[in-house]
Amino acid sequence: MPKKIYLFATSKSEHAVNIKSLDVRFLKPDIDFSKYDYLIITSKQTVKALEQYDKKEFIETPALCVSEKTAVAYEKFGGKILSVGDGYGDNLVKNIKEFPKDTKWLYLRAEMIASDFVKRSRDEGYDIEDKVLYVSECSKEILDVRVNDDSTLIFTSPSSIECFLKNNTIHPNAKVIVIGTTTAALLPKGVKYQISKNTSIESCIELALE
Repeated sequence: MPKKIYLFATSKSEHAVNIKSLDVRFLKPDIDFSKYDYLIITSKQTVKALEQYDKKEFIETPALCVSEKTAVAYEKFGGKILSVGDGYGDNLVKNIKEFPKDTKWLYLRAEMIASDFVKRSRDEGYDIEDKVLYVSECSKEILDVRVNDDSTLIFTSPSSIECFLKNNTIHPNAKVIVIGTTTAALLPKGVKYQISKNTSIESCIELALE
């Protein structure tokens, strides 16, 4: 009998028990978009948060997106794409380095972030400001869930692991799949895991079904 697959994410899959990992609360800080040359967008939640603003204020400002999925979401929203990263926030530094240091960037982000690419870029002299557009909090679903010891667990963000571990432990018989190295770093020491080939839920599901 195949293991039951649990997907801890904000998206869903027909092949898994879908557990929403986070509840998102959007903020609307005052932003003068005209001050910046480019935006930095690292999640689809940021795109949703931008719906609160007048599109005319920012839609002509191209965005550096962390992944293809984020870029597609921003393009559908009507935005222009400057560049697309490889799916890892930590690696955005190399994209930023392709532009002059006096380029003015605006990073639109969550309150809690796992990557330090902004600090590393600033330390090298790049001009990056940031604004918090949303706050992510553990959902009731993930706090209340109980899983079988031999289930397959798919974690799609560091926060999904943190929230799961508040009321659960990861059993040695569980098959653990993570969407990337940043997420893997939050797993408890000694937990065996596999990293999906690509930073996408589809890739995680493919690995779970093998």
